Amino acid sequence: MSLRPVLLPFFLGAVAGAAAAAEPSNIAILPPKPHVYGFLTRSFQQRAVPPANFGNSPRLEQLFRGNNLYLTAQDVIALTLENNIDVETQRYGPLLAQEDLRRAQVGGALRNPTTPVAAGPQSVSLAGINISTSLASGAGVGSSGGITGLIGSLVPQTDPIFTLSASFGHSTYPESNIIVDETNYLVQTNQSYSASYSQQFMPGTAFSVGFNSSRYTVNSPTTILNPYTAGSLSLNISQNLLQGWGIAVNDRYIRIARNNMKVTDLQFKTQVITTVSAVLNLYWDLVAFNEDVRLKKQALEAAQQLYNDNKKELTAGAVAAIEVTRSEAEIPAREQDVLIAETNVLQQEIVLKNAISRHGIQDPLLETSHIIPLDHTEVPQVEDLGSVRELITQAMKQRADLEQSRINIASQGMVLLGDKSELKPSLQAFLSFTNHAQAGVPNPLNIGYEYGSPDPFYIGGYGTFLGQLFRRNFPDYAAGFSLTIPIRNRAAQADYATDLLQMRQQQLQLEKASNQVAVDVRNAVVGLQQAHRRYETAVDSRKLAQETLDAERKKYEFGKSTNAAVIQAQRDVVTAESEEVQSMANYTHARIAFEQALGVTMERNNITMAEASSGRVERRSALPAVLPASK
Repeated sequence: MSLRPVLLPFFLGAVAGAAAAAEPSNIAILPPKPHVYGFLTRSFQQRAVPPANFGNSPRLEQLFRGNNLYLTAQDVIALTLENNIDVETQRYGPLLAQEDLRRAQVGGALRNPTTPVAAGPQSVSLAGINISTSLASGAGVGSSGGITGLIGSLVPQTDPIFTLSASFGHSTYPESNIIVDETNYLVQTNQSYSASYSQQFMPGTAFSVGFNSSRYTVNSPTTILNPYTAGSLSLNISQNLLQGWGIAVNDRYIRIARNNMKVTDLQFKTQVITTVSAVLNLYWDLVAFNEDVRLKKQALEAAQQLYNDNKKELTAGAVAAIEVTRSEAEIPAREQDVLIAETNVLQQEIVLKNAISRHGIQDPLLETSHIIPLDHTEVPQVEDLGSVRELITQAMKQRADLEQSRINIASQGMVLLGDKSELKPSLQAFLSFTNHAQAGVPNPLNIGYEYGSPDPFYIGGYGTFLGQLFRRNFPDYAAGFSLTIPIRNRAAQADYATDLLQMRQQQLQLEKASNQVAVDVRNAVVGLQQAHRRYETAVDSRKLAQETLDAERKKYEFGKSTNAAVIQAQRDVVTAESEEVQSMANYTHARIAFEQALGVTMERNNITMAEASSGRVERRSALPAVLPASK
């Protein structure tokens, strides 16, 4: 009896040591807090998950001067990586996948909690802007996530399990036949203790060690030992030989979970590309809208100047009153153009603020401030894109959605391993070793050993009992096998066929996606080339319209033209200038869509996965010494 307090810490220490050995070393979230009994209680403590980050990066405040936020395209990218909520939400994807891997490493079912890729924000006005590919608007973004694959043979539960139990009882039975126990009622008390340790392994092996002991006291004089202790120590080993045999079958959840981690990394990359592309579109559209405001104000000033000139000429009797009225009527139209252009700017600022800040326009810094873009749209004179075939080959290697599909097909092949294993009969071999023991003291009720004296081998306390166990004085051995043969096995056959059919679908979808990539690249190339040509045409049209206006003004000064012709020429200039601004915006969209179609958005904008994953961009933002005039 004195050894019982020693056994309990021994078993608990063994379990704690096994748990510590199985604990992964690369925990992405915070480990449990230290505890005075940490080696015993660590397995029962929750690991801490840091709270969501609702604060903006210091970069946002550093780019303010007065009530204006001065931004370059690189600043917009940095703020998006640091503060955009869609990107921050997607950062949890790899952490969730890592926890799924932890479950898989001990035989837990895969959960694969996928974080869908969110489409990026859009500009408030897309008038005249032609987006070349479906990727530019976020369409076609893969967000299906990884594979769960819960069908197939069961996988081993590799976390060890320790069980400890104790029971205490007292019973009284009336006796109708007193020949055996020589008492009218049999009183028995018992104390039972048991402990077991079990674990499964990846090859399909399982073992368990069990120990139990019970101490009995009775009121019968016929019992030779009273009180006495009886119990056993057992070892059981089993091995799957057909269904569920082999590491390749039983660790498939782990390999699928690792593939799913790659998929979540690719989804995060896709989210970064989608969001950065959308925010760059917002920025360059804001640049175009600001340019449009400047041009519309110039047109308004020209209309006002024409009206003032006509009034002077009317006073001098050089023109009729109707010409003054006609030129005056042009001013409200130009004022309306300015109002619409300024409205686009104000609304575009709101959308952009919401994309680069955790709090959007609710942030006191951003609520009433204006965004001043520091970059200007630059269209190269020559658009040298290279061979379309080479671009398609590059896209096939770079596109994250294609790589995600390839990984999922590989994971589906691992699912089929479990289905094939489940098709086999269940054949299990087992070995069992059990040692029995019994010890006690002579029954004091058995006066004079009337019913026989006990063998001295059995006389003793708990130490005698343990000695018999470990000397294996009373051993049992057993070996055998268990074979279970399903007669028709239709469920397993259906599972295998279903997963194989799904794999065929995934292969076809990959081929379709590859074809679509080729379409996206060709469309992106055509869109970029056409955008470039459209810009060149718009520039030529604006120059011709301006030359026409200048000519009409000179002719009007010499009385060779009419006021109506000058006004129409001014309208043509306004239209041509708007077309030029829209063509520049169209070019930026086409360029961004082209990079998206190739899958090189991050490389072209100097974005590293390390910066994107951490949300900390190393490059610093620096404002120029001379800032543009405030609004």
